[in-house]
Order: sequence, then C-alpha cells, then structure tokens
Amino acid sequence: MPEYALSDKDVAQVAPLLAELAKTHDTIEDDTLIRRARVLARSFPVGLVEFLEEYRLSEPSAVCVVSGLPMEEELLGPTPEHWRDSQYGSPAFTQEIFFLLCASVLGDVFGWATQQDGRIMHDVLPIKGHENYEIGSNSLQHLSWHTEDAFHPCRGDYVALMCLKNPDAVATMICDAADLDWSSLDVAALFEPEFTQMPDNSHQPQNARQSTGDPVVDRLRIRSFELIQSWNDDPVKRPILFGDNVDPYMALDPYHMKTEGWSERSLRAFEALCAQIEAKMRDVRLRPGDLVFVDNFRAVHGRRSFQARYDGSDRWLKRLNITRNLRGSRGWRPAADNRVIY
Repeated sequence: MPEYALSDKDVAQVAPLLAELAKTHDTIEDDTLIRRARVLARSFPVGLVEFLEEYRLSEPSAVCVVSGLPMEEELLGPTPEHWRDSQYGSPAFTQEIFFLLCASVLGDVFGWATQQDGRIMHDVLPIKGHENYEIGSNSLQHLSWHTEDAFHPCRGDYVALMCLKNPDAVATMICDAADLDWSSLDVAALFEPEFTQMPDNSHQPQNARQSTGDPVVDRLRIRSFELIQSWNDDPVKRPILFGDNVDPYMALDPYHMKTEGWSERSLRAFEALCAQIEAKMRDVRLRPGDLVFVDNFRAVHGRRSFQARYDGSDRWLKRLNITRNLRGSRGWRPAADNRVIY
C-alpha cells in the first residue's frame, strides 16, 4: 500500500496556507473554497502532489495513504453525537481543508442530496440507536464490505477517509481487485448485466432531515428519494464487472443485492467472486492524521464492529466522494457548477 509520510518541512510549507484559508472561510462546505481547491492544491509540496498524481494515473494500488498530518485530540474536543452537529465551528477545520485539497488532486469532490443533507464532506461516527443498522454510523455489527454507492450510475471513482480519532484501532476492511485470481473466476458472466444492485440504507429518507428549509432543494431531494424508491421497487440489472477483461473494475454491494431470479451461472460466478474477496480482505487501522484514498473501481471496503461509548471519545472520521468525470453526472445536478447529485 503506497504511503506518503508528510515531513516536518511539508507540514511547515502547508501550515500558512491552511491557516489563511481557515480565517477567510467559515465552513468546509463553502462553495468558493471547494471551487478553488484544485488550484490551491498546486501550492502543496511537489512530492505530495506527484504521489497523488501517480496513484491517480498509474493505478499502482487500489489504496494509498497520506500520513503525518498533525492532529491534537485535545483541540478536537468531543466526538459529536451526530453528523448534524459538526458543520460550523469545526475544531478540525484546518485538517478538513488539507483533506479537501488533497482529494482535489484526484478529481472533483461531490455530495448526494440523499446523504447527510447534501453535504460534500461527511462525518463518519457512531450514532446512538444505529448500533445494528447496515449503515456507516453503526457500531455493534460489521459494516459489510461494498463498493461505495454501487447501485448508482454516478458513483465516485474514489472514496477518501481522514482519521481524526480512532482510540480502539477499529479496522477498515479493504480488498484490492489486484489480489484476486481472475483466471479462476467466470469473468464473462460477471460482465453481463444480470445482477441487481439495490440502493443502500444511507440514501433512505429516514436518515435525512424532513426539510432543509429551502423549498427548491426540498423538491429536488424528494424527487431523488422517489427515484431511489423506484429502484427498490423495480431493480435495474447491471454488470458487476466493467472495463478491461483481464484487469477489470468492479461494482458490488452483496448486502444490498437480491439474488432471486438470477441464472445459475450468474449466481455461481457471484458467489465465487465474493468468496475470493472474503479470503483476500485485509485490515487497515487508521491513525489520527491518516488520509486513506480507496479506488472505488478497484476495491471494496467495510469496517469491523466495535463497542461505542458515546462519551465523546469514539472513532471519528471525515469522508469525501471524488469523481474524475463531474460532467458524467450533469443530468443529475441542477447546474454545471453544482456539486450535489439529486
């Protein structure tokens, strides 16, 4: 797994820029900050930008890590009880800016109207009452491995995580497609559009506010929830594999896939692929100050279960979705420069 460890010189180089941006913006959701992110990242250390560019262009691994970002837990304060409590006055604002700029080297960050009220940067933390839900805010059960937003044609190329706290060393589970023996699998069957990918629970309306206060946004969001419900009622069949036949990309989320009506060949191919993924899954334990970028075309990921304490000390990550083709989702966004998919 390629890793770029920030040196003291790197940290000293980026610190003034991050401090200045934190003074001139009040939230990571600021449209101007997000729009400028790619240009601002050009001021980052050359070695860091080259590392991320190599990961983007050459695909040396499905996962890469940037480590060494200073993270002082006493300055972070308690882990919020809910993601709704974390947008303004963030104690990790300078780190969030660093994360945003790194992500922007790989592509364009974007959000979902149906997730965390359309925010671009998400909080990943345990929420009381979600312990046994199949959703990222659970804790007592594993978060099943999956392609991020596998059901949606506008899913991102990368999902990125920044660790603020992980006192129990809770493991993120990752399987790299390069570790699979494709020659032993029925690749041709997996390329056929015979598999149903259902919307995952994080896009359901019960996990969102009833209203954002903006009637236009609320109408668009209701339309999105209705579309997702239609996909639940009448699932669209899609392939699991795409791209190159020898070194394929993949998109699957077994927990949210219904196998009823699949042909025997499709089912066997799917089960054989899942068995290999299970066997090749590895644990990545993020430390405070770690940024991990997961190629959403070449890896699946999940999370081990843990016991949440809800005392302000629990695991707390930030998450970004990144696309290399923002135009590909233009039909889902209300304006060319809008980053939220409806």
